[in-house]
Amino acid sequence: MIARMFHVKPSDFPAPPPAAERIFGENLDKAAAYHASLATVGSERGFIGPREVPRLWERHVLNCGVIGEAIPEGASVIDVGSGAGLPGIPLALARPDLQITLVEPLLKRSVYLGEVVEQLQLSHVRVVRGRAEEKALRAQVGRADVVTSRAVAPLGKLCTWSMPLVGKTGAMIAMKGASVREELERDAEKIRAAGGGAGEVIQVGADYLEEPSTVVRIPRVR
Repeated sequence: MIARMFHVKPSDFPAPPPAAERIFGENLDKAAAYHASLATVGSERGFIGPREVPRLWERHVLNCGVIGEAIPEGASVIDVGSGAGLPGIPLALARPDLQITLVEPLLKRSVYLGEVVEQLQLSHVRVVRGRAEEKALRAQVGRADVVTSRAVAPLGKLCTWSMPLVGKTGAMIAMKGASVREELERDAEKIRAAGGGAGEVIQVGADYLEEPSTVVRIPRVR
């Protein structure tokens, strides 16, 4: 069992919810191992708060996995501010057809991401340490079809970081909460200045989750 790579016993955790098999398919064991790692290593290193551990599946792993519904087949993806791998790792497990770059500025988090990628044998994922707003990082990772993020920054600032990484026909897809429409209105000028077009709010995961995830898709227009 893959979970043993993380020095935990699968029996220490409840069985994955039924939605997990539908979302992750043949990578269900890897998803369970990642969940176990977040609950143990991630919590011990301070990446996951103690209150979040009992609801990791629903609030973190599953709701990140379903954002693949908004991403075209075979796309290249850059995950900005990946943290403990959310949404990048669940997305990689749900969509092995994607080529994903996890961008994380903090050393301890980027080290953890490297451990996860190696232990889960995610050959289609790479980890790059750096800040999205830095020219050196942009030169290193290039541009992608899709730039994702989750709980990184207000939408206007997020666009200034993400849009330079988006390819000419690509888009930024950010996980946001119920207030995203207010953010779109409030930050409209910053979004345009960053090269973004009209934002589209999309609900993903409705077929799998009691509470679908909300993402905003902002295409690059210049």
